[in-house]
Amino acid sequence: MSTLSPTPRTTVGREKERAVADRASLHRLLADGLVAHLGVAMGTHPVVLPTAYGVDLDGPDDGGTLYLHGSVAAGWLAAALAGDVCVTLTELDGLVAARSGFNHSMNYRSAVIIGTPRRVDDPAERRRALDLIVDQMVPGRAATLREPTRKELAATVVLALPMAEASMKQRAGGPEDEPEDVAAGIWAGVIPLRRISAGVVTSPDSHSAVPADVRARAEALG
Repeated sequence: MSTLSPTPRTTVGREKERAVADRASLHRLLADGLVAHLGVAMGTHPVVLPTAYGVDLDGPDDGGTLYLHGSVAAGWLAAALAGDVCVTLTELDGLVAARSGFNHSMNYRSAVIIGTPRRVDDPAERRRALDLIVDQMVPGRAATLREPTRKELAATVVLALPMAEASMKQRAGGPEDEPEDVAAGIWAGVIPLRRISAGVVTSPDSHSAVPADVRARAEALG
């Protein structure tokens, strides 16, 4: 599956020129991101929750697998498993300051994934999914950690969402002003943005040096 083929639910309506058809672009966005938002219908009201995630492009679900996790006591869990959910992801790349308030914008990459999640019960898949979620934050970290306890595993639910039904939009570049606004001489431009690390802060009760995986992650975000 090399292209994004949106269904009617994920077809871009406005500003279709910003739609991205290349599924590899979605994969790059997922690799860059750290926080997704899960939208769930809770009966009388919707709920949108920020969440960590992990990705298996070769996972068992159609289009690859997006893994999410939560507490077994979470109120949204039953609702999420009862029907479709929506997961969104946005990376902000710049603030676009135009010559009118109407034309101010942002440079961004965003994705919408809709599907029916399944609860992951297979022990091997659950363990792999939890490792992927950890490694999304700090690549290679999961392999350095102790084994999860039975109590920890029992308290954690893992959901798997197919990535087949997805769409993506992005904007790049400068302001798109009216000719008369340009002629008026008001300044316009872009404030580029990127995520950076402020370094590593070692816990006071740590007994070892900063490990290579953490150091590499901080340097990559430096």
